[in-house]
Amino acid sequence: MASKRIRWWIVWTLFGSTVVNYIDRQTFSVLAPVISRELHFSHTDLARIISSFQFSYAGMWLVGGVMLDLVGTRLGLSLAIVWWSAISMMTGLANSVSSFGAFRFLLGIGEGCNWPGASKTVAEWFPAKERGVAVAIFDSGSSVGGALAAILVPWIAIFFGWRYAFVQSGLLGFIWLAVWLTVYRPLDRHPRVSAEERALIKSGHDTAADSSQKGLAKWITLLKQPNTWGIVLGRSLTDPIWWFYVFWLPQYLSDARGFSLKQIASFAWIPFVAADIGNFTGGLTSGFLIKRGMTVVRARKWVCVVSSAPILAGIPAATTHNPYLAVILISFAVWGYASWSTMGLTFPSDLFPQDVVATVTGISGLGAGVAGALFTLLVGWLVDRFSYFPAFFLAGTVPLLATLCVLVIIRPPRNAGMEQAVR
Repeated sequence: MASKRIRWWIVWTLFGSTVVNYIDRQTFSVLAPVISRELHFSHTDLARIISSFQFSYAGMWLVGGVMLDLVGTRLGLSLAIVWWSAISMMTGLANSVSSFGAFRFLLGIGEGCNWPGASKTVAEWFPAKERGVAVAIFDSGSSVGGALAAILVPWIAIFFGWRYAFVQSGLLGFIWLAVWLTVYRPLDRHPRVSAEERALIKSGHDTAADSSQKGLAKWITLLKQPNTWGIVLGRSLTDPIWWFYVFWLPQYLSDARGFSLKQIASFAWIPFVAADIGNFTGGLTSGFLIKRGMTVVRARKWVCVVSSAPILAGIPAATTHNPYLAVILISFAVWGYASWSTMGLTFPSDLFPQDVVATVTGISGLGAGVAGALFTLLVGWLVDRFSYFPAFFLAGTVPLLATLCVLVIIRPPRNAGMEQAVR
């Protein structure tokens, strides 16, 4: 039976993959205080393990984006989640910095395909006015997954041991795979999409389905586009902030605030809920402005400007003596970041033809991932030699530069051969 809302079923399925993605990657971060005590890891050791994931993850944003544009989202995401779920389960066998680093590197190879694939699917299945909300839905899975990991993983570790927590996390991906293969097909070949929904989607596409250039020339043209580099710089100067809060928060609460594993389970989920609200704040606000007549790119930029202000709350979070106020301020900062990030993930589908959206998303993910890995290594060095404050200060101020890059570099597309005008 044909449906008028298949696109929403699909994007909520992508939400599920993002939840699983973040549960798998956060399992190590949540357990880091326990693992580091048992295996005598320093903050520099933790930074090496975390950055191993980030480097491979960054590379797969690009490689995975190109692969998904070539083989399609259905097959590409299926292979990716089988890979990262199996690696997640095997991580429970690790017992040294090098073995944890190796498993985390392999995990990043699979997980790096999720966002390019989701962005490509949104570009294919959603008109411009709904795209911000669609991105907010699948991207909010990161917040939900992070919150669930913060709540559930400590208790699994307490009752069954920390190694079993990796197995439990990995099993979830195989459940998601069955749902994905049932729900998703390309728009033009989906047996259950109605003619009305297909017409609505196609009428709301504000970029071309295919680039005017083919082969190598298409990829070279992307690298010459200022909009490509505006997206890359914007994400490279904001994503490291997310990595900082995601990967270091449990360790920070243990080190600086004296939280036990049970206390981490009780409080570390709160910033992720704030991030979830931030995703929808950005998506709904930009959608509201577009419906009121503001151009798409201008609406996205406006949200970036406003969202950069609350990110500054991370600075006083490091100086307050009240640990609960620190969690509240961190939550406020993460809320602003998530609103900003939703715009960063939406720009590729706003500005480029559908057949290169995953690639543009992948290029920006490569830049953001490398920057995030380097920042992670810097955080480990700073904490071992000084304190957490310099890292919090950088996390609060660098996104201001990202916003400036977006405002100055990104422009509505004008070349109809490569990009159609965005209205």
